Parts: sequence; C-alpha cells; structure tokens
Amino acid sequence: MHTPPPRVVATVAALGLLSQLEVRYGRLLLFQSGGCCDGSTPMCYAQGDFLTGDADICVGFAGETPFYMTPELFSYWQNCQIVLDIADGRGGMFSLDSGTGKRFITQSRLFSDAELAALAATTKAPSASHAAR
Repeated sequence: MHTPPPRVVATVAALGLLSQLEVRYGRLLLFQSGGCCDGSTPMCYAQGDFLTGDADICVGFAGETPFYMTPELFSYWQNCQIVLDIADGRGGMFSLDSGTGKRFITQSRLFSDAELAALAATTKAPSASHAAR
C-alpha cells in the first residue's frame, strides 16, 4: 500500500512568508476563499481572529499552519493536491499578507489513481474544523 500524499503542500517562498507573518501576528490559519469579496485566494489570519464554522474542514497544513475550506469547496478540490505559493501583489483586503507586497495563491495538481487509492484506504475525508494533526 502506498503512503497517502499530503492534501496541502507549500513552496519554500510560501513557508517563508508564513514564518514572517507568524513572527508579527502569532499562530496563523489559512482559509481558502470560495470566490466572494476577495476572489478565490487563500486568506491568512491570526488564529482567533477568524473563526471557522463547525462544518469547515481542515484539509491539511502548510508547514505548521492549518489550511481550511468549506465542505462545498472541498467537494470540488478533493481530487487535487493544493500547492500554496506566493506571487507579487496585494493580498486580500482581510488577509494578513496584504501590505507585504506578496500574496498567497493556490495552485493544484490532480492526484494520480494510486494516490487517490492510498487516500481512500487511509482516510474517510478530512475532518471538520478542529482536525487533529
């Protein structure tokens, strides 16, 4: 049996920005926006400043930072690995990366059939908001 791949990975640049923001704001969380006010960008918040809902899902971690999304959005992304990266530009108006000259972005890649089988064999689905690591 294959080891399941992580659902979330982060580039070195994204981990660096998270580290920089964590020094300033403390422990963080990421929430993948579904396309409302700030488009479909991952939003970065200090833990405690943004409350996840009971149904929100922790799909994985970017380093030590939990990455959440709604169940509806997870149903769309469930067959993909999320790659957290950064780009030049302003972050979302409520996201802590705003004002750094960089913003978080998500890219994705489809899991292979073997990876999907490994995920199915080891997990039911990511758990609701207070997922243990």
